[in-house]
Amino acid sequence: MNTELIYDYLERIANLIRTDIRKTGVAKGLQPVQLEALHYLSRCNRYSNTPVAVADYLGLTKGTVSQTLGVLESSGFIEKQADLNDRRVVHLNLTVDGARVVSDAIPPNILKSAVEGLSETSRNEITATLNQVLRELQTANKLKTFGSCKTCRYHLTQEDGRRRCGLTMEWLTEADAEKICREHQPTAESV
Repeated sequence: MNTELIYDYLERIANLIRTDIRKTGVAKGLQPVQLEALHYLSRCNRYSNTPVAVADYLGLTKGTVSQTLGVLESSGFIEKQADLNDRRVVHLNLTVDGARVVSDAIPPNILKSAVEGLSETSRNEITATLNQVLRELQTANKLKTFGSCKTCRYHLTQEDGRRRCGLTMEWLTEADAEKICREHQPTAESV
């Protein structure tokens, strides 16, 4: 079985990406975990931009995430906003500076240059295969999928084209449908 070889490739690729991210972060005064948190917040929807969701997504403790978010807030990269319906819930929003950091750093240059050298067919095959490996790992470890809203079994499209979350029954925008959600449940086709 090629499991060891696959591990070796994925581990080496991850290390190269982390090294590039670390360089970018140092230039901006940030640690890799802080860039990862910013990246997540740039991609998640309004149901998933909470400290608990950041901890779930990154697989970190609440304490580590609390420290990370404190640095990001004091640096002016995120802002906290109380939930309108539940005062116990805090939402985290990127500032203009936070969004700029993400767009400058993610994806890292090393990955951009490597992927741009591949054919479109190769990029599509790699994307599909990595997605399948990720889904298998998430399923085997009973982890949340954090998939995009439009691929969720709760995502509903009305006859008039409007979108709605079947879990919260709230209306969704086109942009909402592209964002990732911690409540994501894959459809039978996406598993």
